[in-house]
Amino acid sequence: MRSTADRIRHAVSFEVIGLLAVIPLGSWAFGLEMHAIGVVALVSATLATLWNYVFNLGFDRMMMRWVGHTRKWPMLRVGHAVLFEVGLLAVLLPFIAWYLQIGLWTALVMDLGFAGFYLVYAFVFNWAYDLIFPIPIEVVAD
Repeated sequence: MRSTADRIRHAVSFEVIGLLAVIPLGSWAFGLEMHAIGVVALVSATLATLWNYVFNLGFDRMMMRWVGHTRKWPMLRVGHAVLFEVGLLAVLLPFIAWYLQIGLWTALVMDLGFAGFYLVYAFVFNWAYDLIFPIPIEVVAD
């Protein structure tokens, strides 16, 4: 399993790189000022960072229990990314609607746009992260 320091590096680098991409793209895609998208993105990134740590720790513990290791293959990465985004969507939808003073339907469409971006981004980022920072070989005690 990954160390706490590695998990923190993973979560922080994921969010910083994501913010650098999503703020200008979101501003352009939704026709909102970068400030408005920036606040939504920053709050979302903060919540997502916390969720990222908790979710990945739990996911890896379940993998260790069920399959005896934490190496993830491509289809498992897809499921991992989808589950992560569904959990995050439940938290972010009310915040986006409230902050931008928009209806829940509009907030859902916007959040789904963000989720679509982050779904692809999470898959690519996590796969690259695993290549750059390989998971240590686990030692299984008898």
